[in-house]
Amino acid sequence: MGKNHKIGIAGFGSIGKRHLSNIINVLDNKGYSYTIDLIRTGNGQVLDEGVSSRIHQIYYGSQQIPDDYDVIFVTNPTHLHYETVKFFAPKTSHMFIEKPVFDKFDLSVEELSLKNDGVYYVACPLRYTGVIQYLKNNGHVESVYSARVISSSYLPDWRPNIDYRTTYSASAEQGGGVSKDIIHEWDYLYYLFGYPEQVLNIRGKFSALQISSDDLSIYIAKYKKMAVEVHLDYFGRVPIREIQLFTEEDIIIGDLIHSQVRYLKSGSVFSFHESRNDYQVKEIEYFFDILEGNVVNHNDITTAMNILRIAQTET
Repeated sequence: MGKNHKIGIAGFGSIGKRHLSNIINVLDNKGYSYTIDLIRTGNGQVLDEGVSSRIHQIYYGSQQIPDDYDVIFVTNPTHLHYETVKFFAPKTSHMFIEKPVFDKFDLSVEELSLKNDGVYYVACPLRYTGVIQYLKNNGHVESVYSARVISSSYLPDWRPNIDYRTTYSASAEQGGGVSKDIIHEWDYLYYLFGYPEQVLNIRGKFSALQISSDDLSIYIAKYKKMAVEVHLDYFGRVPIREIQLFTEEDIIIGDLIHSQVRYLKSGSVFSFHESRNDYQVKEIEYFFDILEGNVVNHNDITTAMNILRIAQTET
């Protein structure tokens, strides 16, 4: 792929803004030229001057959108992803799609009419953290008997200055709910261990949060040589995000909030001094490396749909 990129961002909420900044940083560091357009519904917030100065063009709805993009970033609400991908498939060479890929796993990829030579990458940023990379490469994955995973946080604290009740996370109709919204945990479990042989799930709304989506989802999964427990919730007042690996020699804690790997028996601690944006930048770098043919796409639409199928297990 060349060193001049025509990019569009479809949807411009908090994650769209983060990607805009990171795209600019990554491409500037590479010395590439680019233009970035926004495609909006017209219902979004007014852009501040710092953002406006970096945008080439803004399109509203389907109004005369060009059909010669190199990359479209799909960052609108989950329930709009499928139709957005379908609409832009003939208009772009490649796509970066926010997680979860879609709000349902039983949708037809064939009907999207994707290009055979196109890259369709689905976001999976926790794979790029120091913690998950360490566990992937040094965490004795083959010797794990059991893993326990938890992501617990308080939904009203997620997006400062925004009423949580108005966000897609709070709305089952818009693809919200912990089972899909916090799909990161199943994503990195797949990355570390592959697909489970069997999954059981209990989910529902149990807290006093004013939402229509599920706020608790608990899974038990069986692999050939190990078992996994996964706990996801929207109501934990103190954030916890950990993977605990039980092996013959030790218990290994991957603490994603504090960017540490701790060995409870030996006492060893490995710290990775990174912020959320550090691994988000690494993902954008990886995406453009895919386009240049330097690395493989390890989370295409089919893979992401299979992970979504696990997250939406009906029991």
